[in-house]
Amino acid sequence: MNRQPKGFLPNPYPYHHELELDISDITNLGIGIGRDDGWVIQVPYCWPGERIRARIYQNHTSYSQADLIEVINPSPDRTEPVCPLYGSCGGCQYQGATYEAQLKWKRQQVENSLVRLGGVSVPVNPVIPSPKPFGYRSKLTPHYQGGRDGETLTIGFLRQGSRKALVDVAQCPIATEGINEALPAARDELRDRPKKKKGGTLLLREVLEGVVSDPKQLVSENVGGLIFHFKAGEFFQNNPYILPKLVEYVISQADAEENSLLVDAYCGGGLFGLSAASRFSKVVGIEISREGFEGARTNARINRIENAEFFLGDASSIFQEIQGFTESAALIVDPPRRGCDPDFLRQAIEFAPRRIVYVSCEPATQARDAQVLLEAGYQAVASQPFDLFPQTRHVENVLTLVR
Repeated sequence: MNRQPKGFLPNPYPYHHELELDISDITNLGIGIGRDDGWVIQVPYCWPGERIRARIYQNHTSYSQADLIEVINPSPDRTEPVCPLYGSCGGCQYQGATYEAQLKWKRQQVENSLVRLGGVSVPVNPVIPSPKPFGYRSKLTPHYQGGRDGETLTIGFLRQGSRKALVDVAQCPIATEGINEALPAARDELRDRPKKKKGGTLLLREVLEGVVSDPKQLVSENVGGLIFHFKAGEFFQNNPYILPKLVEYVISQADAEENSLLVDAYCGGGLFGLSAASRFSKVVGIEISREGFEGARTNARINRIENAEFFLGDASSIFQEIQGFTESAALIVDPPRRGCDPDFLRQAIEFAPRRIVYVSCEPATQARDAQVLLEAGYQAVASQPFDLFPQTRHVENVLTLVR
């Protein structure tokens, strides 16, 4: 007998009610959408064009959620997943689909976000694929929960549909070969330590120095012939196979022929600004994190780049240091997933660069911010997605706007 969970809404379906559905679409979270007399039902791990059997586990005010029980009529896009944990591990939403289908859906995801959330009307180019659909991820951060000595420690990722439960992951097919070779020993070492009450996160990062696990260790990566130093636990794009293509495209969109000054906001360790320095008269990087600011200056010295200057900005006056520059300017923006702060957007609009190249791993917040820029007189002229995260729902998009 299946006991109805506390707080379950009984309408429009009873708990664990089963029904057949035709899947017509897919959400930006990688979840299939079916309709029963117009009522929306979301079901993971199924693809548009499929007929499936689903089991209801949650009703909301405008839609229901269900588990996939059976694929009655499979889509031509369906394929056999590489990972035996697919469907239980929440890490790879798209691994059961062909790579061509993944790229198609991600393009649609970007288009839908730009139009519906930002009112941005611009053709979205086909997604640039990753050279490696598997074995590309150079940073892996398995989690583990607290426990008692003597208990076997679960080390892995969140279970599909759960915010707390973990799936034990001994190997990960999207991680690099070096990380998968180092993972068993790292798991054994962690299990031999005294147990922590609160659990934590294990780090494995493959860089020029090899696979490292100390988040404070200074490591390096080569991108386009430049060396970038950073701490292993800090943010640095973790698909090195497609990263040079992304960097080259962003620089080309900044248009050095039209603009002599390049401003790299949220510059971190200076990846975009330093990579573009040979093409611009001057590069200015702005970072509100002291670690990122120091890292960018160090990377400029390492690569002997003399026309790049970096400022430690204050969030309320981030462009103050460069208000005196009179050159025509392009602005590269690469914010966190949550997007740009409203105050930053206001300052950027006042700074009035000719071009804004907005790099984002979250098209929804990018679309929201783009709407603000459109209202200020900018026009979107190009949208180019990159698949930095094959087998997952995530996609990187570069949106170019001109004043």
